[in-house]
Order: sequence, then structure tokens, then C-alpha cells
Amino acid sequence: MNYFENKNILLIICGGISAYKSLEIIRLLKKSGSQVKTILTKSAKEFVTPLSVSSLSQEKVYDDIFSADNEAEMDHISLSRWADAILVAPITANTISKVASGNAEDLASTVLLASNKQIFLAPAMNVRMWEHPSTKENIIKLKNFGYKFIGPEIGDMACGEYGEGKMTEPNEIKNTLKNYFSNIEKNRKFKALVTAGPTNEYIDPVRFITNKSSGKQGYEIAKCLRDNGFDTTLISGTTNIKTLDGVNFVSVETAEEMLKETLSNLPTDVAIFSAAVSDFRVKNYNDTKIKKSEKLNLELEKNIDILNHISNHNSLRPKITIGFAAETNDIKKNARMKLNEKNCDWIVANDISDQTIGFGSDLNKISIFYKDKPEENFHKMKKSLVAEEIVKRVIQQIN
Repeated sequence: MNYFENKNILLIICGGISAYKSLEIIRLLKKSGSQVKTILTKSAKEFVTPLSVSSLSQEKVYDDIFSADNEAEMDHISLSRWADAILVAPITANTISKVASGNAEDLASTVLLASNKQIFLAPAMNVRMWEHPSTKENIIKLKNFGYKFIGPEIGDMACGEYGEGKMTEPNEIKNTLKNYFSNIEKNRKFKALVTAGPTNEYIDPVRFITNKSSGKQGYEIAKCLRDNGFDTTLISGTTNIKTLDGVNFVSVETAEEMLKETLSNLPTDVAIFSAAVSDFRVKNYNDTKIKKSEKLNLELEKNIDILNHISNHNSLRPKITIGFAAETNDIKKNARMKLNEKNCDWIVANDISDQTIGFGSDLNKISIFYKDKPEENFHKMKKSLVAEEIVKRVIQQIN
């Protein structure tokens, strides 16, 4: 199967000696069936000519954000929406710095800032520039934003030095894009279900018992599954997060509603239960508001354990069932116990006693406990990157 067929790739070429390799990238992508449009930065035109690029791509070259012809079409928006993926090759230390700081002074940086597509960066620079602390900080920032780096490689450089900073060869860059598109196509046949956010268990029409879950981690997982081609359903408790485009969204409030919607969305290939579901509900709900003068004694009863119920579902159990464990102590012991008791395939555990991660934070630090292999421990990172690590392992297991 040709995974490049009818794919739109936007190639941004920055100014560096490796810019000549961008011509080979265009040739390889065109030969594979992709449509390629290009943006040349001002300094890139010192190394490759618009005529050469246009001749190979068979498209006009975009280079000036202030061009009357181009901006009549709002190219910084239209190009970023047109592309199935964006490749910056080569990307220089200067452009890395600009993009990391949100600079949008030219067409290339404006397109990158306006894009909602996967962006691949192929760096090329002197080894000392690559190793400079400011460059390393910018790389971490861009990875946290979701940019994918291709290379650089170790080798001889045009400046005469040797080390890391050489741009990855065009064929390897093409293979990286091929793997990206192939994963999306392969995963289209899979359905995924994610639960996220808190549940509300009502005492009366205006009061309820809930928890501090923000839903951020679950939403990031659903987004990552969607971006990797999965037919994704997100069942969410009440959050302040914007609904995700391209995801089947189901809003619920109570644990009972979440269970009902989960069952109605089976069968599914992957189920990831990241919601913080209330263990208890109020036994005797008051259908009128309880007055302040009244004495209030709440009797609670257990909710059905959704993860346990689905993990032990004989006919409709998902191929991969993943639970979350928000713990304050004995994380390893409690996660292993939950893994065995719930009969799920993985438990993703985190320490919510650490105020810098978990509920409400954009950061998380997780450990994944498996049924059939040792656990994996991860350093603190953005929840979007946690989602990528989880989804990457789901793809490896399901394919």
C-alpha cells in the first residue's frame, strides 16, 4: 500500500548548507505520490533558488507573508490547513529559537504557529550550536508542544567539524513520514474509548459529591488516539475543557451515566479509563433542595466499579483495557493490587500527593504496570507527552 498517495505535505526550507537536500526530499515525496507545496525563508534563497524548488514540486513557491497576491489567500492559514503534515527541513538554530518563543515574523514561522497538523523538524547546524544550552531548552519546549524531531545525525559537517548536527538523509526523512502515515492508516480500523474527568453524585438538585479531576489527561489521550487514526469516543464528566474536534463526544455527570454510556459504546478495541469515578453515591437522593435548618446525615452506597465490570465482561471485553490509579502512598503496591483485582491489562499510576502533577496540572509523572512484564517509570512531563507514551505502547501492542 502506498501511504503517500494523495497526501499533502508542506515543506518549509530554512537557510543552511543542507538546504540543497530539500530538493531530493521534494523529488522523493513527489515520486511517492504526494503533493508538495513549499515555503522558502529569506535565507533559504541564498542556498536554493525558487525556480529549482518550483520545478521539482510543480507548484508555486511561497516566501513572503507580505506578498499582496499571497495574503489575499491568507496563506499562513490556508497552507497550514491544506497540509496533512508539515516538514521543516532543514530547520536552523535560529528558526528553532523563533518557533519555540512563538515568534511569527515571517511566513514560515506564522504557518507553524497557525498549524493544527503534525509538524516534523529536521535540524541542521554546527555541533556546538546543537549542544548549546539555549538550543537544548528550545528543543525541550518544542517537544512539549508536540513537534517531532527527525535527527540530527552524527558525522562530518560542511564547516569541517565532526559531531551531532548533520541533517538526516532525505530517504530517512521520507521513511519517517511514511511510518507516520502508515500508522494512521493501520489504526483506522481500530475503535478506542476513553473516559475522563470527575463524576458528580447528587445529594439534592443543587448539591453533589465530586472530586478534583480536571479531565486534562484523558482529553490528551483521546486527542492523541484521534491523531493516530483511531475512531475515538470520549466519555467525559463535567470539565472546563473544550470539546475535541474529530472525537465522538459523550457528556455525562454521574457514575451510573458513565457506565451506561460505556456499555453502549462497546465493543471497542481499546478502552482507557482515566476518569476519576466516584466510589460512592448518595443512597437517598432528595428531589427538593435541603434547607440549611435541616440536619443532614448522608448514607452512601457503592457505585458499580466500571473498570472492573468492563475488564471482566466475557463477550465485550476490549482487547486492551487500561485503568488509572491516582495514589497518595504505596504506589507500586496499590497499583499491582489494582491490576490483579480489576483484571485489566495495564494500570497507569501517578502520585497525586505531589502538588506539581496530577489533578489540575498540565504535568504528570506516571508508572505503567503491566500484567506480563515489568513496570515502566517515566519522568515528569506534560500530559500531552504522557498521552503520546501511552498511545505509542497501545499501537505496539494492538498491531
